[in-house]
Amino acid sequence: MRYQQSDPDVRLMLRVRDDDAGAFEELVRRYEPRLVRLMQTIGPSRELAEDLTQETFLRVYRARKRYEPGAKFSTWLFTIAGNVARNSARSVSRRQEVNEVDAPRNPAATSNAQLLAHTAMEASGLMPTRLAEGEERAEIVRMAVSSLSERQRMALMLSRFENMSYADIAKAMDLTPKAVKSLLSRARVNLKEVIQPYMESGTIPKEVQ
Repeated sequence: MRYQQSDPDVRLMLRVRDDDAGAFEELVRRYEPRLVRLMQTIGPSRELAEDLTQETFLRVYRARKRYEPGAKFSTWLFTIAGNVARNSARSVSRRQEVNEVDAPRNPAATSNAQLLAHTAMEASGLMPTRLAEGEERAEIVRMAVSSLSERQRMALMLSRFENMSYADIAKAMDLTPKAVKSLLSRARVNLKEVIQPYMESGTIPKEVQ
């Protein structure tokens, strides 16, 4: 009852449970761009991100009769999205993953990567003056984000773009809030280790040279 009263998306999902097609279309409209953005950061391919987003909504629809509002709708949805992303990662061979990394970048994925990388700089108190512009910056940022594990990327996305609390991220990722805090801390440290040498001295990691 608590979430039903406070979360309009929970109320929409309850209508979906009652086979209201319009309510489902409204949830898709509200969350599709956000899910695509999340999936692009985990595996930056627009086509794959859209496929995984559709799979997520398909699972939501199939689960509608079992839905119970035990959390905010977004937390429940991102839990399903995380499961879809992990299943996809397990089914893709290492060679396919390498090909994906080497594929041409799309602007949305690059933009997400830049914002995630900037999270590390905010934590350090340093301004990324050496990352002001250019292809070199894009490569440094791409490398910094690719250094993160899938779980670190997802946790940063949920924190940075969805403004989710440690508790909500923990529910979405099946972790404890303490584990989420540690995961985010390690992610920021990893980003900073790649970016800071370039900021301070112009040193470019070997992978970018």
